[in-house]
Amino acid sequence: MSAPRILVLGGRSFHRSPLLPLGWHLSELHAAATKLGVELFFADYETLTAEVDGAGPHTRAACQSVDVDRPLPMRLDEFDGLYTRTMPAGSTEQIVYRLSTLHDEYYRRKAKGQHPSFVNPPASLELAIDKYATLARVARLGILTPATIVTQSRADAMEAFEKFGGDVVVKPIFGGEGRGVLRLRDAELAWTTFTTLQQIGSVFYVQEFCPPGGSDVRLLVVGHDVHAIRRTCQNDFRTNVRAGGRSEAIECTDQWRELALRVCREFELTIAAVDLIELDRGGEYRLIEVNAIPGWKSAQSAVTNNLAEQIISVLKSRSV
Repeated sequence: MSAPRILVLGGRSFHRSPLLPLGWHLSELHAAATKLGVELFFADYETLTAEVDGAGPHTRAACQSVDVDRPLPMRLDEFDGLYTRTMPAGSTEQIVYRLSTLHDEYYRRKAKGQHPSFVNPPASLELAIDKYATLARVARLGILTPATIVTQSRADAMEAFEKFGGDVVVKPIFGGEGRGVLRLRDAELAWTTFTTLQQIGSVFYVQEFCPPGGSDVRLLVVGHDVHAIRRTCQNDFRTNVRAGGRSEAIECTDQWRELALRVCREFELTIAAVDLIELDRGGEYRLIEVNAIPGWKSAQSAVTNNLAEQIISVLKSRSV
């Protein structure tokens, strides 16, 4: 049996070293794939092209391999599986087009009776990247989240600020790694912030602050495995690596494991992170986000398992 051919789309760092052109995450995946007998190929989202055949109901999508000297064209249907990593910033048109290309390839395979083998499917990416859609979906599952008001009105945003006791977290509805996340505890600063967001056409995502701050739990899901990681930061309420957060492995309780797997089933995610805030160490928590394209560099520093090898094993099992 030939080795599975898997395309990793996106995920290269903008600050690549000549010695590590793929960046840490993709280099880890490459090493794991070599060890586990998987042919791994890499391409940037910016190289995606698509074609509709004028002579019949056929579409096809292609990209270019990551190769500094001579990038090679590759068709998406050449691969047994596709693993989506971080999509770079772009215009609304560019983002919509990239996702539309993935949607078409996904449903083209389903129409032919093939298992799409996408990790993760484009519809799942769209759901998880939208913080409001994520909270709405998990709330319908009966999972507790922080009280949140999303509005397009600066006046309504100020009302939310007052309703939540003058201590709120404001986030971009799209985004990750703590970028653009603010804690507001002053009414004048809140008004100034909401005015600025209004001027750039943002939606106001206003969430009650859940103490203590500077601590959360990430449930990293890789297939059926769930790793519990406590992330802490001494100098910021955010716990992302960019904010100076540190990670330590903790026991994954049966409750947390079932919660994480239940959310992933609902979102149709195979590899994901479910982030919780512990209100106390007695088990009470609030789900704050679901990440469909999680990084694992910080988590790898805290666990003994080789996470890249676990990921490649999952991709391999879904692509044969």
